[in-house]
Amino acid sequence: MADEPLIAARGLALGYGDEAVVRDVTFAVRAGEFWCWIGPNGCGKSTLLRGLLGLLSPLAGALDVAPRLADRARIGYVPQRGELSDALPTTVRELVGLGLVGSRVPRAERSEAVRDALAQVGVLELAERSFWSLSGGQRQRALLARALVRRPELLLLDEPTEGLDVATQQALLATFDALHRTARIALVVVTHRHEIARDHADHVALFADGRVVAGAREAVLA
Repeated sequence: MADEPLIAARGLALGYGDEAVVRDVTFAVRAGEFWCWIGPNGCGKSTLLRGLLGLLSPLAGALDVAPRLADRARIGYVPQRGELSDALPTTVRELVGLGLVGSRVPRAERSEAVRDALAQVGVLELAERSFWSLSGGQRQRALLARALVRRPELLLLDEPTEGLDVATQQALLATFDALHRTARIALVVVTHRHEIARDHADHVALFADGRVVAGAREAVLA
């Protein structure tokens, strides 16, 4: 069905050990939707991301994934920049190629897929540069290309605009808008900035005290 959710949570609780960080979470993400998850640090946004990535099992409730996404091969993920290590020098092309690990992209098409992903986010000319020599905005675009090379239906982005100057943030958000509108990729952007949700998202989830209120932007932000 066209409106079948890609991901759906029903009364979901997630956490570590026996302790829930988020609980009684109910929402559904469908193809082409642009979600923003908003809330302060430590409120459970990253915990829920880990659940969507299959890294945490529900403590209660259910997290349903569309069968074609069950192995997470068509889910792209852009982590916070602080999670990256410079221990392994790499070019931008090599970094983006790492996104193909575990993907369904045929081997014969992988070089073209890397090129297409780099071009899609405007960094093709940086392909042979060291990732660590790039500016903050260029690094974020390279990480976005690494996620897009998997040809995802669902793209998860953890604080993608954090630490970037205003002009770079706006350019990156314009890229997200284009992916949402033209490629029909479902986006989940984790952020603490309400204006991103107001100006770009069509669905919002507000996190506070282990609870989540989720739905259409107009209803939730009101």
